[in-house]
Amino acid sequence: GSSRTGSVLEALPPASGATCPRSGVGFEPLDSVRGVRRSRIAPRSTGARSPRVVDTRPSMFFGGGDPFEHFGGGPGPARSREPVDNETYYRVLGVERECSNSEIKKAYRKLALKHHPDRGGDPEQFKLISEAYETLSDEEKRKRYDEGGKEAVENGGGGGAGGPEDVFSAFFGGGGRRDAGPKQVAPMKHVLRVGLEDLYNGKTSRLAITRDRKCGTCGGSGVRKGGVVRTCGTCNGRKVVVRVRQIGPMIQQVRTVCPDCNGTGVQIREGDRCPDCKGKKLTKDRKVLEVYVEKGMKSGDKIVMRGEGNEEPDVAPGDIVFVVEQREHDVFKRKGADLLMVKKISLSQALCGFTETITHLDDRVLTYTVAPGSVIKDQSLMRIEGEGMPIKGDPLQKGNLFIVFKIVFPESLSPDQVERIAAALGAPEPATLTGDEEEVFMEEVEIEQFGQTKASINRSEHYDEDDEDGQGPGGVQCQQM
Repeated sequence: GSSRTGSVLEALPPASGATCPRSGVGFEPLDSVRGVRRSRIAPRSTGARSPRVVDTRPSMFFGGGDPFEHFGGGPGPARSREPVDNETYYRVLGVERECSNSEIKKAYRKLALKHHPDRGGDPEQFKLISEAYETLSDEEKRKRYDEGGKEAVENGGGGGAGGPEDVFSAFFGGGGRRDAGPKQVAPMKHVLRVGLEDLYNGKTSRLAITRDRKCGTCGGSGVRKGGVVRTCGTCNGRKVVVRVRQIGPMIQQVRTVCPDCNGTGVQIREGDRCPDCKGKKLTKDRKVLEVYVEKGMKSGDKIVMRGEGNEEPDVAPGDIVFVVEQREHDVFKRKGADLLMVKKISLSQALCGFTETITHLDDRVLTYTVAPGSVIKDQSLMRIEGEGMPIKGDPLQKGNLFIVFKIVFPESLSPDQVERIAAALGAPEPATLTGDEEEVFMEEVEIEQFGQTKASINRSEHYDEDDEDGQGPGGVQCQQM
């Protein structure tokens, strides 16, 4: 059988082996047993039981040996393992191996503030301090470090905070890992104002936009042919600079765009700059886009033109987003997929019936009839199915059209008209009066006047001043009981 420390094998029967032509010694291949990579020479038995052959080399299948023995070159000389360094990080932070997590945080806080590069500290020492804290503050990483040192932590994976500045930022509330930068330029947004008829019928608009695009002369490098680009010495190519401020016990970390390279991370000398973009890497470009407004769209819907926005070096071009905004219509109001309109009719139409037409948003003329004898009341609501807005994505389906009828009453009637109406509808019954009633008069007013009459009057307005002795009008003095 095979074990972790080696393989114990039985030699095969004589019939299956071979004999050396010079020495006459027989040998058997041992590669038929899993985990063994060589043949071991053994004297051939002449009848007695074959001796046991012990392979003391570790098997490659059980965690040892040279995994490339099968490919030639032999096992090679054994290498001595170097001692594991699992003390350095503790010494850097100045803590004991048995220290608590709070002690590690306290030590890092003190050392990070002391050695931060923005406060005159050594960048390499600050990097080592951050590396030590990142490892020892994580329970799993600390365990691997105690067992196998820095190499065990690196082989264990899991990722880190991204750098000393990231560790510092996460510890002092700066938001953790630094933003790796946008993978796509931020989109350009424009409001696209359209009429309700455009949303009903659909429309293609031609719009001219001005955008930033990579310079065609230098390909977006900002450098003339043969010029040199240098990494910005202020931000070291990071495009931002970090400032640390201490306000009492509070530590504040502020990131700003590098003032020397304007957030590009590089610097180009005047003589090396592209003659067209002047080293800015971008030029203005004007393009006419065709924007299709789909049937059934509504205010707030977005039309996205992929990759048609601004460009920047090293990232994907941005999009252009058109946000639909509907203009008010003179006749129709929209809510969802339904349309609403107000139709004014005369008192005669309301009482006697009528036939009317509607010019729709696609210029179709619809006709409808109210049968004679069907009385229409003021503010009555009627519905015509399937004549509302198209459904976005399925324009053959439509909402409904609602009509509110508003009756326009005549300003006055002639005596003859009054008589004929009374004859047709019946004269109104007179009120029964007793003679004790008080007659009043009415006048027509606007509804806004309702509630404007004062409910009370301040009595002090009737008097210029009170007497000095506290007496009110008439000289009556009050005494508190």
